[in-house]
Amino acid sequence: MTSDLWAALPAAVRENVDELVVQGRSVQAVFAIRSSGVAPRPGLRACQELIAERGAALAGRMGPPPLRDLETLAAEVAALPRPVVAIEADWDGDTQGRFVRLLAVTAGPGDQAGPADPHVLAHLRPGDDLRDFDGEAPPWPEQGEAVAVGRALAERFGVPFRFDGSGGPEVPEPPVRPLSPGSPVPPVLPG
Repeated sequence: MTSDLWAALPAAVRENVDELVVQGRSVQAVFAIRSSGVAPRPGLRACQELIAERGAALAGRMGPPPLRDLETLAAEVAALPRPVVAIEADWDGDTQGRFVRLLAVTAGPGDQAGPADPHVLAHLRPGDDLRDFDGEAPPWPEQGEAVAVGRALAERFGVPFRFDGSGGPEVPEPPVRPLSPGSPVPPVLPG
């Protein structure tokens, strides 16, 4: 049934779906399939089944995103449009599992007092959440990587680093963001 759906999709849509699947962007792949103009419009289950099939077919092209080295991340932080006021990490998740986001927090826009603006630098995820069921977690390797890289970036830019998720992904932590460019961001982790 899903092979019929795949065959019905225009070639450009099939190419786009494959690219999205390889990137792990399942939700966008579903949107591309449902927006393709195929009639009748495919349902969510059919789209998910097709994406699973494409994932199996493209398994050799898929893999974890390449880790970006400290120099690359530092260059990205330096290129931000406003001064960085903190480096933060937090736990997040999607349909594939939990991960740690590494963020550069910049001052609010212009001279106006405004909320800080977080910029995602990296998503750190060494595997999927099956490791919970297989007894492989904790420890959480992405947590250690976030702390090491986050501290190094914070030190390089002379700003505080914050990551309250040291207990793992179940520990909720509100981000500390300055309300205006002059507000301090207290560091949470000891050096």
